[in-house]
Amino acid sequence: MLLRSLDAGVVGAPMAGGPTTPELVAAVGEAGGLGLLAGGYLTAPQLAAAIAEVWDASPRPFGVNLFVPAQANAYAVSPGELTGADRSDAVAAYRAVLMEDAEPLGVQPGEARPGDDDDWERKLDLVVRERVPLVSFTFGLPSRAVLGELRRAGIETVATVTDADEAAAALSAGVDGLCVQGPDGGGHRGTLDPVKEPSGADLVDLVAAVRSRTELPIVAAGGISTAERAAQVRAAGADAVQVGTALLLTPEAGTGLAYRRALADPAYERTAVTRAYSGRLARGLETDFLRRRDAAAPAAYPEVHHLTVPLRRASARSERPDLLALWAGTGWRSARAVPAATVVADFAR
Repeated sequence: MLLRSLDAGVVGAPMAGGPTTPELVAAVGEAGGLGLLAGGYLTAPQLAAAIAEVWDASPRPFGVNLFVPAQANAYAVSPGELTGADRSDAVAAYRAVLMEDAEPLGVQPGEARPGDDDDWERKLDLVVRERVPLVSFTFGLPSRAVLGELRRAGIETVATVTDADEAAAALSAGVDGLCVQGPDGGGHRGTLDPVKEPSGADLVDLVAAVRSRTELPIVAAGGISTAERAAQVRAAGADAVQVGTALLLTPEAGTGLAYRRALADPAYERTAVTRAYSGRLARGLETDFLRRRDAAAPAAYPEVHHLTVPLRRASARSERPDLLALWAGTGWRSARAVPAATVVADFAR
């Protein structure tokens, strides 16, 4: 199994939206870890180009992470999800609220689109054609048929889960490994149900609970910011640790200038979990926008994501962090501006 053969026992998190570049994926692999390309927000042609760049840069194995679109999610979601007119009305109301933030930037909120990945099938075909060694999934559970097709192609599959029940569902579907995500990590919580409140249990406890149910490889993710923490989750049963926030300041990462400055800015005192940027729960630095808009944001992904994209892009262009989604784990102050290989070495077993 690939996850158990890594020299360093370290996985580079798939940070969508820019931070995870082909260069970063290759650098993590060259250092003895496993880099994961973030395919969630990319079109199939963009993902193909990124895969080619990684293959050109390094012969080391790597993986691709895909968001499972709602229409392809085999996990039974809760009946509490907003649907139909209620969902449309809630999204429209939030768009109206966002006008106050958009106008000073000279932009308009985006148009709410319900589809979250029109290229899902093409991306699945692509990873098979390009011989990607491993594919991980977030935001849902692929069907047994999809997992079986990838296995027949010699591709290992990993599902992101946030509690033991989700892990059981993923194991039943036939995945080859699990990414067990705790509450302290930066970015989106990978719940299989879009409106589910994810477990707040400590990552060590989550890993131990999942390990008691399976012998398959486990990657521990979420707020791992020190070597000591990495050792704790390994002792609980993790085969590898996944780091993301620790890689944000590396020269290989595509983290924007305003984002990098914010991570080092003492004015940001804490992180918080919000739906304000995408409609899904995610942890980032607590900005003024987050504080003002969190309560108004509906649980409607990807519509809210599409609404806020123009605001976030305008903020990035002006190199101001005001409206950026500054995804970061609770240990963000430990992130250093060092090469990715140094970060991998810091967390190596």
